[in-house]
Amino acid sequence: MQAASTEPLAETRVEAVAPERSLLVASLLSMSGGFLDAFTWLSLGVFASSQTGNVVFLGIHAEFGQWHRALHHALPLVAFVLGAAVAVRSRAPLRCLAGEIVCLAAAMLLFHHVPDQIVILVISFGVALQSASFRRIGDLNYLSVAVTGNMLRAIDQSFATSDRDAARGTATMLALCLMFLMGAALAGCVTRWLGTWSLALPIALSACVLWLCRHPGHRH
Repeated sequence: MQAASTEPLAETRVEAVAPERSLLVASLLSMSGGFLDAFTWLSLGVFASSQTGNVVFLGIHAEFGQWHRALHHALPLVAFVLGAAVAVRSRAPLRCLAGEIVCLAAAMLLFHHVPDQIVILVISFGVALQSASFRRIGDLNYLSVAVTGNMLRAIDQSFATSDRDAARGTATMLALCLMFLMGAALAGCVTRWLGTWSLALPIALSACVLWLCRHPGHRH
């Protein structure tokens, strides 16, 4: 009985310190999410990960019969759903993260050599692989590709029963929002200088996360 009762506790402790659930990993992925949304908006006129924005523009263009523009915003939606489905089905976060790196690298190399629609599909598919695989930090849920949900979670945490845990949860969610903002601001500057090669930055961020997850002893 004693051995059986300690096993779940051991599993809980392992999960609590899992590198893929660390604040550092979530921060790097949130910065990458903000960067990619800003980059794709400036370069392609769509959002790679913020599907709410794509849905809004899809509805507006469809209302006015601008079907070509509507399709432009429908493409990342379809690719994101497919990528998320693959990630949820596979349940292999590190493989999905590697898949995102491959997709971003392919998009960077294919940019201006293939139609923009293909680049959009590749980027959004890769982003979905990552965002659907990394959704928890400690015992909290978060999104590395959006801010609204994290802001609401910060408010929820501020009214939690435990003051210390509530303060920690609020600070964590607000930190992720700030990292998303920093990524978007950085993309606004870098994209004008480097153009397509700006994708090297989110690739580097994801590669760093992959290294941290594969070498948990060095994450600090």
